Amino acid sequence: MNSPTSKSGTLSQVVALGFTQTVAWASSTYLIAILARPISTELGVSLSTAFGAFSVSLVVMALTGPWAGRAIDRWGGRGVLVASNLVLAAGLVMLGFASNAAMLFGAWAIIGAGMALGLYDAAFATLVRLHGGSARGPITGITLIAGFASTVGWPVTALIAEHYGWRASCFAWAGLHLFAALPVNVLCIPAVPRKAPTDRAGEPDAETADAEPFQWDRGKKQAFVLLALFAALTSFVTSAMAAHLPGLLVAAGTSTVAAITAGALLGPAQVAARLIEFLASRRFKFHPLVSARIASACHPVAGIVLGLFGGPPLIASFFSMLHGAGNGMITIAKGTLPLAIFGPVGYGHRQGLLGILGRGMQALAPFAFGLVLERHGPGAAIALSVGLSLFAFATLLMLRAPRP
Repeated sequence: MNSPTSKSGTLSQVVALGFTQTVAWASSTYLIAILARPISTELGVSLSTAFGAFSVSLVVMALTGPWAGRAIDRWGGRGVLVASNLVLAAGLVMLGFASNAAMLFGAWAIIGAGMALGLYDAAFATLVRLHGGSARGPITGITLIAGFASTVGWPVTALIAEHYGWRASCFAWAGLHLFAALPVNVLCIPAVPRKAPTDRAGEPDAETADAEPFQWDRGKKQAFVLLALFAALTSFVTSAMAAHLPGLLVAAGTSTVAAITAGALLGPAQVAARLIEFLASRRFKFHPLVSARIASACHPVAGIVLGLFGGPPLIASFFSMLHGAGNGMITIAKGTLPLAIFGPVGYGHRQGLLGILGRGMQALAPFAFGLVLERHGPGAAIALSVGLSLFAFATLLMLRAPRP
C-alpha cells in the first residue's frame, strides 16, 4: 500500500477529493440556482422563500464549521467526510420529499450541516492533517478538479429535472453521495495517527492544540482578524457575482446572449488561474500572500474597466474572465494563507472560525447586491463590489509573511 504522503498516495487523495468535492458542491451550493424556481412553483412559496431556505443552509454551515474542523484536527478527515456524504444524502432525500415550507427549510438546514462537514474547508483540513505544512500543492490540486463543479452540476441537475422532475434531481444526487462519493472517501482517504502534524519542534499535540488553540502573540491575533475580514469581504463579492453576474452585465449594456456567453467563461478562468498559480508557486516558491494579493486586485481592475466602458461583449468577457481568475486564486488563498501564517496545528478548527463571518456575508450578498443593482443601477453595484474588493486587498497589504 502506498504511503499517504508518497507521490502516488498524494495523487490518489487529490483525485478522490477532487471527485467528492465536485459531487458535494454540485449537490449543495450549485443546486439552488437550477431548482429554486420549480421548487417555489410546486410548493406554492415565493422564489425569495426558496432562496431564503438556502441562506439558512449557509448559516448552519457557519455555525457547525468550527466543530467539523476541530473533529478533523483530532481524528483526521476520513470519518468527517464520510459523515458529510450521509448527512448531505439525508438532506437531499428530505428535500426531494418536501411538501411545504417547513420541510423545505428543514432539508436545507440538514444540507447546511453536510456542507460544513464536506466542502472545501473540510477537504483542506483533511489534507493538512495528512501532510502538515506541505499541503499547499494538494489543496491546489483538488480545486483544479472541483473547479468544474458548476460546469458539471448545473447541466446534470437541469437535465434530470427537465425529464424526471426536480425531486428526481435531489434523489439522484443523494444516490451519488451514497454509492459513489462515500466509497471513494472510505477507500482513498487514509486514517491518520492520533497525534496532529507539527512543523516546529515543541509544538503542541492535538489534545493540547484543542485545549489552547489560540495562545498567540499580538501579531498573530491581528493576522487572524485580517484574514477573517479578507474571507468575509471576498465571500460577499463571490456570492454576489454568482447570483447576479449575467444580470449585472445586462444592466451595464451587454446583450443577454453576450452576458450568458461571458458568464460561461468564469469557470474555465477560475481553473486556468489555479493551474497557473500552482505551476508558478512550484517554480518560484513564493509565499501564498503574493498570489492572494494579485487575486484580490483582479476584481477591482475588472470592475473599473466595466464601469468605464460599459457592456460591449469584449468588455463583458474581460470582466467575467478576470473576476473568475481572481476568484479561483482566492479559493486557494483561503486554504493556504492560514496554513502558511499559523502552521498546521489546529488548522481545521481555525478554518471553521475564520469562515463564520464569511458565511454570513455569503448569505447576505445576493439580496443586498441585488437591492443595490435594482434601486441604484449597475454603477452603484459595481462600485460596491469594487470597494469591498479593495478593502480585502488592503487587509492583505497589512498582513506580513512570517520569516522562515
